Amino acid sequence: MAYVADLHLHSRFSRACSPQLNIPNLSKWAKFKGIDLLGTADFLHPVWFAELKKDLREWGNGLYQHNGVKFLLSTEISCIYTEGGKCRRIHLVIFLPSFESVSKLSAELIKRKVNLASDGRPITGLSVKQICEIVFGVDKSAIIIPAHIWTPWFSLFGSESGFDFFKECFGEFSDSIYAVETGLSSEPEMNWRVADLDNKSIVSFSDAHSLPNIGREVTLFKGDLGYSNLLSDLKTQNIVGTIEFFPEEGKYHWSGHRNCNVIASPEDIRKNGETCPKCGKRLTIGVAERVEKLASRSVADLDLETIDGVIKSKKYPNRPGFRMLVGLEKIIAEALGQSVGTQKVRNEYDKLVMNLDPELKILTKTSLDLIKLYSGEKIAEGVDRVRQGKLSIKPGYDNTYGVINIWDGTETEEDIK
Repeated sequence: MAYVADLHLHSRFSRACSPQLNIPNLSKWAKFKGIDLLGTADFLHPVWFAELKKDLREWGNGLYQHNGVKFLLSTEISCIYTEGGKCRRIHLVIFLPSFESVSKLSAELIKRKVNLASDGRPITGLSVKQICEIVFGVDKSAIIIPAHIWTPWFSLFGSESGFDFFKECFGEFSDSIYAVETGLSSEPEMNWRVADLDNKSIVSFSDAHSLPNIGREVTLFKGDLGYSNLLSDLKTQNIVGTIEFFPEEGKYHWSGHRNCNVIASPEDIRKNGETCPKCGKRLTIGVAERVEKLASRSVADLDLETIDGVIKSKKYPNRPGFRMLVGLEKIIAEALGQSVGTQKVRNEYDKLVMNLDPELKILTKTSLDLIKLYSGEKIAEGVDRVRQGKLSIKPGYDNTYGVINIWDGTETEEDIK
């Protein structure tokens, strides 16, 4: 049996995160979304850790539970340090199998003057290699995954602070890092082009800062639920696939300058270079351009095919496939001419997930006739359009989300029929 996992998110103790992010609410929304295994997030924060110990009960095999939802102890940590003559800013997601291991890791970091109470995602001057040494020293079964690996400012391959090669960053620990996280501005296809990642599992999680964003990216694993099974699945790339945010919607997909209102595709960069035509400074180089720089193969080399909405590579058939979706609230909002988060949209969302199926199933499998029966033809049509990829997208750039329109206003009445 496959299970759905979202293992990178945040608690209310991380900066710019919703105060509603607590364990009871996370459990409720995991059920709305159809998520079987959820990361706890932020286990290094002392107040949140106390809440985790109060609200979670041990389920077995390194997992915990609340109200039927399984949880994996997880956190993100920000490493900001100088190496190779450059300031590096790398975010890591860490998983541990027990409260005891978390307590040991917290003690080791406190010894090294890391302020764990300042933010749910603590900032440290320790290097990635130093963090790996500490974490694996605490628990040999620990899992470390570099987060959103292409984001310009805080990632493994980021254009502003990252490395060009995996081993440059992780050194002797490279073979102990089994997976990388795509981030919102990339999807697996882009990562398949980089030979340096050929032996790594490609996973996707939401990095949610609010309850509705949980599950906007998830990974489907083949194995049975359990920490040791997850570790084994990551080692062997035993993954069914991922569900992805459209990467163009991510905040850093293309290059540009937000303040100058300049946006540049990889083709634009090749023609005009990396200098902003308005202010003369270097553009913030986006994910698509960074992938082009580090890619070992072209998109054509992958020989892609799409079957029932799932994209796979015929050249590399062992790579798990993926599909791209738009959130159900976004579909409802556009269908109703409302904004996401309004009460009218939330009421329609609740009606669907409480009477039909969890969100991820509604977006991928639920009968359109059933959706139409409960919520009308327009919302059913929107789900169908997303399944078929019939969207218009203006790519994001320089910390600005891209804009997706399910109906772009150009369809004729015959097109809609």
